[in-house]
Amino acid sequence: MRAELSSAAVPARDRFDWFTELIARSLAPTSIRCEEPESFRAEATLLDLGAVQVSAFSYSALRSRRTPTLIRQNDPEQYQLALVTGSPMWIAQRRGESGPVTGDLVLWDTSHPYEAGAPEEGGTVRAVVMQLPRAALPFRADRLDRLLAQRIPAGRGTGAVLAQFLGTVGAHADGCGERELGRLGTAAVDLATACLAERLDVYDDLPAEAREQVLLRQIDAFIDHNLGDPRLTPGMVAARHHISVRRLHLLFQGRPEGVAASIRRRRLEGSRADLLRPELLGRPVHAIAARWGFAGPAVFSRAFRRAYGTTPSELRHGGPWPQDTGPPPAVAEGLRAGSTFLARGAQAGPPGRA
Repeated sequence: MRAELSSAAVPARDRFDWFTELIARSLAPTSIRCEEPESFRAEATLLDLGAVQVSAFSYSALRSRRTPTLIRQNDPEQYQLALVTGSPMWIAQRRGESGPVTGDLVLWDTSHPYEAGAPEEGGTVRAVVMQLPRAALPFRADRLDRLLAQRIPAGRGTGAVLAQFLGTVGAHADGCGERELGRLGTAAVDLATACLAERLDVYDDLPAEAREQVLLRQIDAFIDHNLGDPRLTPGMVAARHHISVRRLHLLFQGRPEGVAASIRRRRLEGSRADLLRPELLGRPVHAIAARWGFAGPAVFSRAFRRAYGTTPSELRHGGPWPQDTGPPPAVAEGLRAGSTFLARGAQAGPPGRA
């Protein structure tokens, strides 16, 4: 289940109180104050993934405290792990003090008092918060206490894998059913567990399932980055991750498609999105095919027709179907999917090469 909320829908005089109540309901009751409540702005997206909830917030400068009294009144008994972007925030809990955090991860515990703030007036903090039940993590509390209110780098290792997941999970969850959302929730717990284990230097002690989930996310990121390389094959993917091709195929067994099919689908989705972009109308179809790693125009055209029931040129120019009826259902679905892919950020840049 997904819910999108905005202070814009609330009268200006009530916006700060609305946000305070939203944080109490969605994260934990917290005492919040703001220097300029009349100009306060906030937005939130709440996503229920079964095992965990992931919530994205953007908000103006504020300070917050979770006191012993508030903890006694209501404690969800969670670790909350946030990817912070935009203006920096800080948090202090137990013996930890994060300092200004932006572009990295930070962890806190709802069962202990903390104080936090976003000091930059006029700035906007953006934080994607994963709410992890204490029982979901296989670590003793005294071990995790060492990580509370400590900056966790999001630019390398398992921190980078987790940050990429948190940055894209909202888009990936669009249109998912309950079962698929549950799988995303399980993946979220595995990735968070692996990230924290790496910081605690106990990564090798993790269950095989958690380590495999991290490896799969790293493989996904490598595939996405190298879609433009025509040499991208299961063999190349396996070699770059120091595993056998057989093991790579075993890792993909729980997915609806194999490695080669996944590469082909991602290339087709990327090329389809480019064909629908108005600013690329002057780029030849063969150039788009090459950009996404297809061996040649004929190969691209055949694969495209099999996937979408139309040729790349027909898609770009509206199709050969009568205008009063529009495209057939299968092609209409392809057009909608292409528009969704574009909205999710196909404009982020051309795929890289190894």
